[in-house]
Amino acid sequence: MGKTGTPPRQGGMTAEKKLKTYFSKMLVYKSARRSKFFSAMSIPSFMRDWLTMRFSDAQGNISEEQVAQYVHNNIPGKDQWNQYLLDMIHSNRPARFLTKVKIDFDLRKKQALFSLPVFGVPAHKGEAVADWDVVEKNRDYLLSPTEVWGIVDVACAPTPDGKSNIFRLKRFVPFCPYTIDLPYYAKARSCFTTGEWIDVLLSAIDYNPAGYATEQEKLAMLKRLLPFVESRLNLIELAPKETGKSYLFSQISQYGWLVSGGSISRAKMFYDISKKTQGLVSRFDYVALDEIQSIRFTDAMEMQGALKGYLESGNYHVGDYRGVGQAGMMLLGNIPTEQMDDQSDMFSLLPEIFHESALLDRFHGFIKGWEIPKMRENLKAEGWALNSEYFSEVLHLLREESVYRSVVDSLLILPADAATRDTEAIKRLATAFLKLLFPHVRRAEDADAEEFERYCVKPAVEMRSVIKRQLSIIDPGEFGGKTVPVVTVDRRV
Repeated sequence: MGKTGTPPRQGGMTAEKKLKTYFSKMLVYKSARRSKFFSAMSIPSFMRDWLTMRFSDAQGNISEEQVAQYVHNNIPGKDQWNQYLLDMIHSNRPARFLTKVKIDFDLRKKQALFSLPVFGVPAHKGEAVADWDVVEKNRDYLLSPTEVWGIVDVACAPTPDGKSNIFRLKRFVPFCPYTIDLPYYAKARSCFTTGEWIDVLLSAIDYNPAGYATEQEKLAMLKRLLPFVESRLNLIELAPKETGKSYLFSQISQYGWLVSGGSISRAKMFYDISKKTQGLVSRFDYVALDEIQSIRFTDAMEMQGALKGYLESGNYHVGDYRGVGQAGMMLLGNIPTEQMDDQSDMFSLLPEIFHESALLDRFHGFIKGWEIPKMRENLKAEGWALNSEYFSEVLHLLREESVYRSVVDSLLILPADAATRDTEAIKRLATAFLKLLFPHVRRAEDADAEEFERYCVKPAVEMRSVIKRQLSIIDPGEFGGKTVPVVTVDRRV
């Protein structure tokens, strides 16, 4: 942000005026028509907002022709790769463009290897080598466990023996258009009412707050953001079709991964022994399994065992490899109207491996997706809002902030005989709500006890209670009659 200290308070301002006052450099004008324009070019939301800011005037207007030309020249699609090959092979010119890059290492040859996932490069290991000075110069960014966005200079060069040619990464400039001042973001939040801030969050993820009928609907939607801000938060959501599940988990953040239908293996999820590469849980902030009813697990029993260990501790073992991940797990499925009842068995809709109570107990909470309205035109963002790229970076950084868990630990009073999984689930969920809705509360004494209970504790208990009720239905011998502990807030702090 380039701006520190406590933001000035100005009375009588509208929420839009506050946004323009405290987040002037991070705003973008969003509209449904413009979103369709970018969707046609397959540009994700976080990239869309950056482009809008780059090419918009003071009123938020852009030249779509100018933007389209920039995208064509600088953010190529897979079908444009042959044009770059012509430059590199025939004209002997390096190609420069904006794309995703992943760095790996070849220990035997002592080389830094790179891949361009958008283009499927390289076709074979060792065909794409990064210059060491490029890796060293950008090590803090390039050595991320996930793919990163950046402007690359790629050349086609002969191998040292001159017998063949390889791609070389000659230059890399990180696509990191914002310097995130997290303390400023947190302090700026204190200038908004809770209701205003809820609307700020919704518009940041491309939704129009005015389209929601109640605050409950708004908060139901925002529950989907909890795994964006809290590490290893595991949730299940069953919802009607057309409530925007796929969009939120695939388009808002570059730090998450959406698996939509098809099959998934233990190697892809955790560790690939043959390729010696880490899986999704070690590379992303969350892994969302969409259309969960249709996902097939190629090694179901092994996957079930690996999931139980990972969801419990964040650790996993594949062969002799021991790995650690911070990704939360999201199960997303559709549910028919007649089964939208948490007093009946809803989890029969899940794949067979999730029918075991010991595995389901490791999911912290449940989102009642039927409380989220189906997508309508009046739910699409229209007006000034935090740009999605900046907002997703803030959410990503909030994951590492442990101070919020300390606040929750200080404020919650739990029975001594409460089950540890229940108390841990409630604390994790309450911490995520606190980060999302009250990032300015960094000490227990700064919290408003009533708001903390209303917006953080009660929804956390409710989300865990659904899991507990489903467990009692699935496994009455183990969980029958058991409920989540009675949680109170210490108002003496």
